[in-house]
Amino acid sequence: MKRLVVITVGKTHSGKTTFARALEKELSHSLVIDQDNHAEFINTYYKNLLPIQGSNTLKHEISRLIIQYGKNHTNLQFIICNANRSRKDRRYLLEELFNQNQFIRILVHFDIPDKVLQNRVTQSRRSTNIFRGATSFEEVLIRQQAESLKEDVSNPIEGEANRLFVIKDNKEVEAVINHREFTIKVKMGTPVVIVFREQL
Repeated sequence: MKRLVVITVGKTHSGKTTFARALEKELSHSLVIDQDNHAEFINTYYKNLLPIQGSNTLKHEISRLIIQYGKNHTNLQFIICNANRSRKDRRYLLEELFNQNQFIRILVHFDIPDKVLQNRVTQSRRSTNIFRGATSFEEVLIRQQAESLKEDVSNPIEGEANRLFVIKDNKEVEAVINHREFTIKVKMGTPVVIVFREQL
């Protein structure tokens, strides 16, 4: 029986973490994997191991190890809570880590206007201990806005996964959770019923 993986897509402060934690409470036998937690762990205890330049490969390796362990030793459903704005990164998740033979893959794209995000980051009280190079969430948002011009950074499209949900207003997050746009029932740790309901 296939398991479920829900993968968030969106910029900083778009509501990915709030959605993931709320979904975890509703989705039986599930686990949120949030790379911000891994980044904070590394910055707190293993900062000297961080690469000086380029991608944070240590963070990615920790995330991959946790996912592989969860796949091999549990029957958990996965909620992957990262930006995932690169087509290449999503392809790796969807084809390598969560291939369609083993998982039903759902993308949840937080397409929140930049003006809303700007207001949020200026008022943010979130810990900045997740940063390696940036000094504030405003800086992160500015970088993400610039990255939107890159060819590989794009919004997810229909057909990229088994299902795509697009959230343009965070009021829709509550609707997705409360109305259970996707429901999975678990019996003895094994998914037995999956029901997809109409998209918002």
